[in-house]
Amino acid sequence: MATAVPHAASAVTVLVSRRVKPGHETAFEQASEAMTAAARPFPGYLGGQLVHPDAQADDEDSNLYHTVFAFDTAEHLQAWQTSAERARHLQAIAPHTLGSTKLREVSGLGHWFTPPAGAAHQPPPRWKVAVVTWLGIFPTVYFLFLTVAPLLANWPLLPRVMVLTLLVVLLMTWVVAPRLTTWLKPFLFAPARNTT
Repeated sequence: MATAVPHAASAVTVLVSRRVKPGHETAFEQASEAMTAAARPFPGYLGGQLVHPDAQADDEDSNLYHTVFAFDTAEHLQAWQTSAERARHLQAIAPHTLGSTKLREVSGLGHWFTPPAGAAHQPPPRWKVAVVTWLGIFPTVYFLFLTVAPLLANWPLLPRVMVLTLLVVLLMTWVVAPRLTTWLKPFLFAPARNTT
């Protein structure tokens, strides 16, 4: 069962992770989309996105789905989390999942740098997070400058920058960062040293 996130003074973004039973992927995705649709009319709902497992993930993560959603305040989030509508949709999702649901508040790209569940890993040091983030941002920006920037050449500077940075954030959050952190997991998450 998911637990409530801590209160925050501003918008609250939440990451929900669920392992899906083999063969239940389509039914799970339909139930998840129905739950997202049910959340939309609730006050303060800002949006949500179902993130599918990385096609190149190892066996441990091949059935791990994430749902990212946001509310404008912790109070509005709490109203959704304690609603009968949410409880009904959780019951519809439950037959398609394995183990417990994990829910946590996230900020930006931070959730991709969380140590793998169930393993004795140290969180990566900031310099490693910076290196991996740069490895994602550099080719993403280069790609956008080659493909999208020429199409915006006649736009004023501010709208151009707004569009390009929006695309960088979207690509980093849902495409680049998940793959980089999977590929570079041994570099990011060194096993915890036994000090005894």
